[in-house]
This record gives sequence, structure tokens and C-alpha cells, in this order.
Amino acid sequence: MAEAAKKLLQYIGEDPERDGLVRTPDRYAEALLFFTKGYSEDIHEVVNDAIFEVDHQNLVLVKNIEIFSMCEHHMVPFMGKIHIGYIPNNRVLGLSKLARITEIFARRLQVQERLTQQVANAINQVLQPKGVAVVVECVHMCMVMRGTQKTGAMTTTCSRIGLLQDDQETREEFYTLLNVRQ
Repeated sequence: MAEAAKKLLQYIGEDPERDGLVRTPDRYAEALLFFTKGYSEDIHEVVNDAIFEVDHQNLVLVKNIEIFSMCEHHMVPFMGKIHIGYIPNNRVLGLSKLARITEIFARRLQVQERLTQQVANAINQVLQPKGVAVVVECVHMCMVMRGTQKTGAMTTTCSRIGLLQDDQETREEFYTLLNVRQ
């Protein structure tokens, strides 16, 4: 991977042997492996024993979990926040595990729409709640740094499963707590 990065530097007209770039191919390879570490992580290992039997069946919402990912079309970052809500079915998940599940899917080459759906599906699979809703809000560097060069554009995606999809009152509660209009 470092050799490929060295060639990329040459292709753009740089000298990979100059002082500031000598170690850049190795650093780039290491960084790319970190940015895409989600491919080698397993949801069940991350969740581990953090599912707890609790007599609770009301909405749980964790807002403003920071996320970073890489656009699969341009391999540049997109970043923002994910908000995750679920209605327990007498089982709850350790709150930090929601961020860890998100990290698994964000640390892959992605499109935001798929990332949103994958997080919702994973929580649904692991926890089997009565409903799940995931909202992702991100700024995409492919729109900011190239192409349209629009620095203020925010992309919002949503995925809903179960009661958070089918029951209007439950869905409205989620959006009210999230402070978002439908």
C-alpha cells in the first residue's frame, strides 16, 4: 500500500524522496488501514456482554454521536453526527455500544445512505427491540473540496424499523426528542 501511495505522489508531480514526503507513503498506508478498520471488526465481539435484561419499553435516544467515514466514490472524508433511538423489548444495550456499532460501519468506504441503514439493521439484529430509528447528518468533503464546493451543505439520512416506522405517535416522539420536524 505504501508503494502505491509513493506512485500516487509521483503521478501528481511530487518527489516522494523530498524531506517532507519520505515517510508519507508509510503514514498514508497506516492511516488508510485505520480509516477502514471496520472491515475487520465484528458486531458481536463489540457488543460482547453489554445487553441487559431491563423492564423498560420506552424510547431510548442517544444524540450527537460524532462520526467520520470515507466516501466510496472519491475516498475523501465525510463527517457529522448520528442519532440513534430504539424502543427496548425488555433488553437494553450499553450506551457506548451504540457508538461502537456505528464505528464498525463508519470505518469502511461508504455512502451515507447505506451507513444509516447498516447501523439500524445491526441494532435491530443484536437487540431485537420493538423499533429502531437512526438519523445521520454529515458534511461531505467531496462536495466541499471539489465539485460544487458548497461548504454549508449538510446531508441528512434516516432509517426506521418496527414501531419507529409503523407507529406515527412513536415516530413523532422520536423526532420531538431529536428536535427535528418530519
